[in-house]
Amino acid sequence: MGSNTVAELRHIHKVYGSGDTEVRAVNDLNLTVEAGDYIAVMGASGSGKSTAMNILGCLDRPSSGSYLLQGQQVDGLSDDALAILRNRCLGFVFQQFHLLGHLSAQENVELPMVYANVPAEERQQRAVEALQRVGLGQRLRNKPNQLSGGQQQRVAIARAIINRPALLLADEPTGALDSETTADVLEIIDQLNGDGMTVVLVTHEHDVAERAKQRVLFRDGRIAN
Repeated sequence: MGSNTVAELRHIHKVYGSGDTEVRAVNDLNLTVEAGDYIAVMGASGSGKSTAMNILGCLDRPSSGSYLLQGQQVDGLSDDALAILRNRCLGFVFQQFHLLGHLSAQENVELPMVYANVPAEERQQRAVEALQRVGLGQRLRNKPNQLSGGQQQRVAIARAIINRPALLLADEPTGALDSETTADVLEIIDQLNGDGMTVVLVTHEHDVAERAKQRVLFRDGRIAN
């Protein structure tokens, strides 16, 4: 594993069920993500890309193989240790925004820092800066139902980057947005990558994938190209 390697999946298998009902969601997958990469992951439904993303994001464990995240062996960690690693090293943006409806934009962005025991004053300052960075400096107090879909996704991006993650994982981040809003959100992701953030993005859409520096196609639980 090189000094600039953020994540490395080696001979990863993920098997669900057994016998006649066995499904190999990921089958001998190898993937290396270097610092500063912007990788678009494509593939048909059932090709294994979402399972691979869940393993990269420490949301699911492989059946076999090894996963190194920033040089740390992930496979054997306890659930608690995995949660700490997720909070410290990973940022997530999903198709559905997963914002808490009773919290303001700023409070939603502060949440990961609460779990990371960041002091209140610093939390507030960093949350405001992150929301300004995604163009929502005027919307700090708004609840999610007072924001458009594109604005909610920008809050979700601000929340994802708040702990300065080593790796930003975006799973169909524009799937619920119209084309104009999609362009706005992708512009933010482009800028984050331009500033040095490492990004892995899953998409069905070729025009979204075109923005990435590298594209990988999943087929039958592994990378086809």
